[in-house]
Amino acid sequence: MSEHASDPAAISIQGLVKRYAGRKGGEGKLALEGVSFDVPQGQIFGLLGPNGAGKSTLINILAGLVRKTAGEVRIWGFAIDHDSRNAKRAIGIVPQEVVFDPFFSPAEVLELQAGYYGVPKAARRTMELLRAVHLADKADAYSRTLSGGMKRRLLIAKALVHAPPVLVLDEPTAGVDVELRRQLWELVRELNAEGMTVVLTTHYLEEAEQLCDRIAIINHGRLIANKPTRELVGMAREKIVVLTLDRDIVAEGRALPAHPDFVKCIATGERTLEITYDKDRTNAGQVLALIEGQGFAIVDVTTREADLEDVFVALTSAERQPA
Repeated sequence: MSEHASDPAAISIQGLVKRYAGRKGGEGKLALEGVSFDVPQGQIFGLLGPNGAGKSTLINILAGLVRKTAGEVRIWGFAIDHDSRNAKRAIGIVPQEVVFDPFFSPAEVLELQAGYYGVPKAARRTMELLRAVHLADKADAYSRTLSGGMKRRLLIAKALVHAPPVLVLDEPTAGVDVELRRQLWELVRELNAEGMTVVLTTHYLEEAEQLCDRIAIINHGRLIANKPTRELVGMAREKIVVLTLDRDIVAEGRALPAHPDFVKCIATGERTLEITYDKDRTNAGQVLALIEGQGFAIVDVTTREADLEDVFVALTSAERQPA
């Protein structure tokens, strides 16, 4: 695959369409509608979207499990239509479900998977991969005895037996506890630091914001955003300032502060206000001045920047609005 190493995109998707067959020859569901984007080499790339948005269909097309209706998909420069063998060898897929024989040991699971890909015994990296995912001490244990987190890590090792340059993680931390999620984050970062391109789908927006260099958002089968993570977060126009005042607001029956630049103002306690404002129209200093100008003395101030969740909700909500 070295001849394609200079290709600027690890994955290139152009005009991808998938329409499932309908009943009795009728028109079926349109799962993907002309989706186009590139996954740059060497990045951690987030693929986000609500349930039913088309993410799983797209991943299954990459994995060769679903046939596209139209468009072009290239993995590491190889077209999935014309060079499917090399395209499949260039990618490793880690599914949401735990899929391996529970009565095989982790070492046996990796040896079998390597055999499926035709990796010669001399070139297999079973113990190296188990060490990489911190399972070397479990090499000969029954896989069914592994904890949930160990099984997730074994799935990652299984996806790497044929040394693909691209790894797709489909909801890798779904249903795991916070500590395990952090461990998997660290493993993803280690793989990426070694040069691997990682595509990550997740429902945890904090996860995408922490890990991903770039994020694409799909909704109703259409691409609605594709930007560097910082730029995407910067799209949020709203900011929140929380104020503690010197006396009770509710007890005095005073009206809450109001101004056209405030998106909303709510009392979160007897002496605390939470004001949401449009940072394109005003700033925190002006908000404080407006509050003091209405006769309130401020004891304490904290602010919260918008995050990826705010942007995600705004973008997907806009998609639901009628034209």
